[in-house]
Parts: sequence; C-alpha cells; structure tokens
Amino acid sequence: QAYRGSVRPFVNFNAKQDAEVLRRAMKGIGTDEDVVFMLLSARSNDQRQQIKAEFKKAYGKDLVSALKSELGGLFEHLIVALMTPPSSYDASQLHKALKGAGTEDDVLIEILASRTGKQVKDIIKVYKKEFNGKLEKDICGDTSGHYQKLLVILLQGSREVGVEEDKIEEDAKELYAAGEGKFGTDEEKFITILGNRSAEHLRKVFDAYKELSGSDIEDSIEGETTGNLENLLLAVGKNYGDLSGRAGTDDDTLMRIMVSRSEVDMLDIRASFKRTYGASLYNTIQEDTTGDYQKALLYLCGGND
Repeated sequence: QAYRGSVRPFVNFNAKQDAEVLRRAMKGIGTDEDVVFMLLSARSNDQRQQIKAEFKKAYGKDLVSALKSELGGLFEHLIVALMTPPSSYDASQLHKALKGAGTEDDVLIEILASRTGKQVKDIIKVYKKEFNGKLEKDICGDTSGHYQKLLVILLQGSREVGVEEDKIEEDAKELYAAGEGKFGTDEEKFITILGNRSAEHLRKVFDAYKELSGSDIEDSIEGETTGNLENLLLAVGKNYGDLSGRAGTDDDTLMRIMVSRSEVDMLDIRASFKRTYGASLYNTIQEDTTGDYQKALLYLCGGND
C-alpha cells in the first residue's frame, strides 16, 4: 500500500542536532518561529519524541514547556499538538469533548471512526492514566441509543483488518435487507457490520451494495437514520477525517485533522476536500489563517492540489 501521508520520517535524522537547532532558535531575544515549524513539521511524531528526550538530556528542560514559554496563540497550540504522542493527543481531545459544556459529538465521531483497533486500545490506556477515568463509562454517560451502541463497539478496538472477500456480497445483502429492503430500518444490523469491519472491507461492501440496490449506501444511511448515528455511520465508512466545510471556522477541527492525519492519509483528505468543495485545501488554509500558524499548516498540508 502506497504511503498516503504528507509528513514522512526525516531521512538523515539526528535528534541531538535537532535539539541544538531548536535551542538556538529559542535563545536570546525573540524566537525564530520559522526554524521551529520548519524543523518540527519535517519530522515524524516518533522523531519529535526523540528530539524531546535529547533536549531534556542536554539542557535539563522540557522541550514542550520551553516552546510554550516562547510561543503564543494558535501557533503555540499547533506546535504543542505536533509534539504530543498520537494516543495522548487523541485522549486529551476526547476528554475535552466529553468534559466541556455539552458533548462535542463530532470529535467523538471523527476520532473513534478513523482509528485502528490498536490505536483505540492505546487511547483508552492513556485516557485512564492521564484523566483517571474510563473512556467507555464517560462516553456512555454522555450518549444514548444506537449511536451509543456503535461507539461502544468501536471502543472494543476489535475492528477487523483487511478485506474478507467471501463476506463482501453477504454483508451488502444484509445491509440492503436491513435498510431499503424493509419497512423501517434494522439499525442493529448496520451497527454490527459497520462497527466491526475494516474500512477497506466496507469500501468494497459499499460498491457491492450499489450494484445490488442501484443506490449509494450513503444515501440509504442518510435516508434511514438521523443525527449523530447517521454521522457516525457515514464516518465509519469513510475512514478519514472529513473537514466538512468547517475548515475555515473551526481551528480545533482543522488543527486536529492536520496533526493527526499528516502521517496517515493527508493526500486522500486533500483529494476528498477538492472533490467536495471544488477548492484545494492548501488555498482554503491560505485564505482562512494567518502568520506562523498558517505557514505551519501549509507545511503539514504538504502541497497544493
């Protein structure tokens, strides 16, 4: 499978050298922000963690705290997000979504629909350690109905990997029978199939569904379900963060997707964005953001379609 991220591990990586460069960029009066974001957005998260370790070893100081004291605003938030290990970042985003005023369902949907089983298990562990709570319990306290059931299935982290050829046809038929093929919708069926199959498998099931019924499963889901359940079912089938038109207004969403998908499928997100909105993600970021924050996001975007 071809690599679909926009950020790759840096080839001639030297953590000690990078730590020195960052130290120099922050020393003296003012900070050289260009150096900070150019260096960090050209390293993988794993490499950033090594730089952090080297920085502490050499200067006896936490790199993230040092960066925070030098930077400000959205740019600071973005750099701190880039420096956070992925499972930790996801756990903190989920915690914020659950503990704020009202539940930010789009955050729950986006993260839980697009992470692998292993990632979900890591997130649960980190959540327990950092927030002293059970993620499933917190989610169940804030959600209900079929939507809650599907979230709980995804939280088991047991989504299959790869494609099961012999199940494609059968899954498509079951989904058809559970939706368009009957009066009322059998949500349980949708939840079980979409919650447990891999995204690659589901894409093939959706193709088979279209041949079988003559319509897109997305249309069927939109026609038969509503609200959060509809959004979650659609997201599970997609497997990538959909910026759904909020890119310009919602910096939290924009930042979360740019950071968490830069090493996964940013190229697919860019293509999907262009298809959906007729504009390139790069140009949209350029229009909607400013300063060092904008420059760093454009770096993470990895190019203009």
